[in-house]
Amino acid sequence: MVPKIQILVLQRGWVVVGETKKEGSEVVVSKSSVIRRWGTTKGLGEIAAGGPTADTVLDPAGTVRVHELAVVMSIDCDAEKWQGHVCGQ
Repeated sequence: MVPKIQILVLQRGWVVVGETKKEGSEVVVSKSSVIRRWGTTKGLGEIAAGGPTADTVLDPAGTVRVHELAVVMSIDCDAEKWQGHVCGQ
């Protein structure tokens, strides 16, 4: 089974990608990376659907835990396009 991969836009401008699940009032993002540079011409939706571009910069971040109210927006990703790019895959 392919895990659920999401891009999360968090408060204070952080953008992370990884396997997401809810634990109580926290959103846990495992095998995560901070998206330092989107590398897109069409925004985050472009890399959510097509995976990272040659210009996308990902910084490994391990497991990220955030309060659910810190999530501004989440975008479901095509998990197959992110295989090999999410930490630990």
